[in-house]
Amino acid sequence: MVKTIRWGIIGCGKIAAKFVSDLKLVDEAEVYAVAARSLDAAAAFATKHQASKAYGSYSELVQDEAVDVIYIATPHNFHYEHAMLCMAHGKAVLCEKPFAINTLQAKEMIDFARQKKIFLMEALWTKFLPHYQQLMHLIQEGKLGAIKSVLINFGFKPQPPVSPRLFDPQLGGGTMLDIGIYNVFMALSVLGKPQQIQAVMTPHAVTGVDEQCAVLFTYANGAIAQLYASFVTTLPTEAEIAGTMGSVRLTSRFYEPSSTIQYYPFSVRETTAIEVPKEAGFGYQYEARHVNECLQQGLIESPVWQHADTLLLMETLDIIRKIAGIRYPEDDY
Repeated sequence: MVKTIRWGIIGCGKIAAKFVSDLKLVDEAEVYAVAARSLDAAAAFATKHQASKAYGSYSELVQDEAVDVIYIATPHNFHYEHAMLCMAHGKAVLCEKPFAINTLQAKEMIDFARQKKIFLMEALWTKFLPHYQQLMHLIQEGKLGAIKSVLINFGFKPQPPVSPRLFDPQLGGGTMLDIGIYNVFMALSVLGKPQQIQAVMTPHAVTGVDEQCAVLFTYANGAIAQLYASFVTTLPTEAEIAGTMGSVRLTSRFYEPSSTIQYYPFSVRETTAIEVPKEAGFGYQYEARHVNECLQQGLIESPVWQHADTLLLMETLDIIRKIAGIRYPEDDY
């Protein structure tokens, strides 16, 4: 008999609301308990999303023996603390991106998960989306030839009321950890670890975090990835991937399931729209479904988004930040 996986939620913000909404689309998954910094907030969230339990502290949630796995949706700077708290109480963890503030924290989290033999995965939802899977299938089939160019932009101008976390260094603010991470993830997916990295950023006038950041990856085979993130202007938020035999364009909001794939084979010289299967929901059900399957199988690490993948992403982000001069209180450089 297949066991129903009971989910706990730490943090009751906008992303958590979307996640639990999509969790209802996953078989053998139950939105069981939620926790916020106040019981009133947790109770309101639980009522709206039909959760069985509401807790006014995270420590109460992790002590609930009925909880199988916890989704962490708190601000960036709390991911390490909250993931360690969950695992210390034997709870499997799906931790929202960025996994941690830096590689040092990420390694400690992964080492602890392995020591405790507990499932731990970064919630990099794009990895599990149908259009991303279609893109990787095109590349693996050789439809684009050897990839030579990756051009990705992600930009929006926050509208009032602006969330404090976007520009607060104490909360891991700035473009690179919030949105630039998607650019880096996509470039690593397509081209792998770069041979050389260049990066520059524009600091916020008050807080000093990166309000814009431009990154250049170069590779031994001559490939180049140009990545740009901005909080000061709205950009198309598209990804263009070109090889020796063809190119692909992921349309607006390339990191979301709403993005479409435009394929341009050089031999035909016309654009083809690649059909991508669609489901209802925001798109978080794909990663949640995968975590459910991993837990049903007794796995402690995802075979799809492995710890090594998270570490490569985190290490690359660290290098970018160090080169560009983006520093947080948790950093040791």
